[in-house]
Amino acid sequence: MRSFWGLMWAYWFSDSWQEAWGLAAIIVVLTALSAMASVWFAEASGELVSAIAFLHHPENPTTLKSLLASAVTLAAIVVLKEVGFTAVRHFFSTSLHRKWRAWLDRRFNDALLDRNHTHFHLQHGAVDAIPSDAAVPDNIDQRIQESIKGMTGGAIGLAMGIAGVVLSLLFVGGKIIETSTKVSGLEFLGSYASACLTLVAVVVYVPANTLLAVKIGAIQQRLDVRMQWAEGSYRRELTTLLHRSFHVAAAGGEEAQNGVHRRRYLDIDRTWARLNILTASYMGFELVYNFFSSRIVAYAPGLLPYVEARLSLQAYVTGAELANAIINDCSWFIHVMPDIARLRANADRITDLARAIEDVQRPRDFYAHTGHAELHYTRQDPEFGLTIRHLELMHPGDDQPFVTTGLLHFDHGEWTLLVGESGSGKSSLLKAFNGLWPHGRGTIALPRRVRTLYAAQDIKLPTISLKELICLPDPVEAHSDTEAAAALTKAGLADFIGDLAEEGRDNQSWDQLLSGGQKQKLVLARILLLRPGLLFLDEPTSALDREATVAFHQALKDDCPGATVISVMHDATPPKSASGEEFFDNVLVIAGGSLTKTRLSRPTGGPVGPARVRRRGEKWPVD
Repeated sequence: MRSFWGLMWAYWFSDSWQEAWGLAAIIVVLTALSAMASVWFAEASGELVSAIAFLHHPENPTTLKSLLASAVTLAAIVVLKEVGFTAVRHFFSTSLHRKWRAWLDRRFNDALLDRNHTHFHLQHGAVDAIPSDAAVPDNIDQRIQESIKGMTGGAIGLAMGIAGVVLSLLFVGGKIIETSTKVSGLEFLGSYASACLTLVAVVVYVPANTLLAVKIGAIQQRLDVRMQWAEGSYRRELTTLLHRSFHVAAAGGEEAQNGVHRRRYLDIDRTWARLNILTASYMGFELVYNFFSSRIVAYAPGLLPYVEARLSLQAYVTGAELANAIINDCSWFIHVMPDIARLRANADRITDLARAIEDVQRPRDFYAHTGHAELHYTRQDPEFGLTIRHLELMHPGDDQPFVTTGLLHFDHGEWTLLVGESGSGKSSLLKAFNGLWPHGRGTIALPRRVRTLYAAQDIKLPTISLKELICLPDPVEAHSDTEAAAALTKAGLADFIGDLAEEGRDNQSWDQLLSGGQKQKLVLARILLLRPGLLFLDEPTSALDREATVAFHQALKDDCPGATVISVMHDATPPKSASGEEFFDNVLVIAGGSLTKTRLSRPTGGPVGPARVRRRGEKWPVD
């Protein structure tokens, strides 16, 4: 789906092809019936006008009964066409739109939420990371929702329009040829003269105006792309505000934030103003075009044979209505040119996203365009634990590492406390261990067939049930309610056992409802349930008090024996068990971009902790 046509055809040749082509076939049949109904309408209109014209004819007057019959026939044809064909076709076309959009939505969500963490790479890739004309896509949510919806709807409308034109030429055009007659001066055309006049009128009038509509549509496409970008930029800023609302309030930064919003919206307003001018101009053009096509161009070709008495009034009106029908169908491109322009704009945004997703499937190549991406991940025997070989972490575009490890080894069951000044790279190091830091060099050898769990510093809970939150990444069926309840109890969240199947309480999701400390206990419950053999914890107890912190680590010791733990903490002193024993075996210090691993001294007293942990006889900077 990297190209426009690839995107257009993907659904039609997918595993849902029967659904797609079945609905399309129904739509084509209804479009053909609508074209046939246009012929019936033209004939009925001619009969009704003729009946009205001869209502007071002295020799062959129209009876009231026949006049009413003609009117009822015309009304019945209109109802059949508009309700039976057009409205029903709309139902099937919108059903096709709904299913096509749902199929594309699933494909893109499956691609974004794969095991490759594609969504993460797209969000954290640098602007010039993709080796193509497209940059890392902005506003992915807008592309998946609004752009897919607009593109699929526009594509279906375009296809229906083309089908309508072809079928109209087949049925309506055939009737025009059938009712054609001679015209003075065009005797060489024989009885096809009036049909040729109608054809010439359509060929001259419609394409010339369509060309003008295409020019206007190209301008609108550019403005639509600009409008989508501006809307996305403004929405992104609003979304960011919601995530940092507390910090804005705490700093009293509302006025500064308001200034950012005003600048973002100014771009929307300017683009919208240009779009409004263009839309109004196009509306005026379309209204004038419709008037001339239905009142002049449609009636002009048959006027000459009617004046020459080669056509009756009924045949003249019928021919004019047929001409109007075929002009209207062939003018479909003019009527929907704004939608066609949006179709291309939306398709471009979707294909950009598709290309980006495919590029991200090779993360190392993806990130190599913005820096060194030479991190290697291997597996080794679990008895050897975790081994880090000459790891160097870098920022995008930098050649010099901000963290260098040398050779590090973490034995099976070993607990290590990671400390260092703020900004020294502690969290970055944990991300690199888990494949979430892209730039750098070195090798990370993880234990084979050992479950790994990484608890990040910021805990954001998706809107799913409490049991699903505990079981992640396993499916809920993998663990019983009893096991989940036991994990909650051990983690200190027994009050929530009755809500395992719920997505929250009192119309609030768990992310809104739980405090920072409760979220960290929820992570503990997940660890106790899954019992991973390798744990990476980034300040796992920062929101817990001293007693809860001790209980947190004691639960890990009791329920995850043999687990290898690397933890960043921000306490004044590392926690000890109730009996005064140290939980951690080693301290890994980041200072000056280098790492030093030593056995954690076990003094009878004195402060220890991250960036303040003191090895025997040594002093170093604090956080």
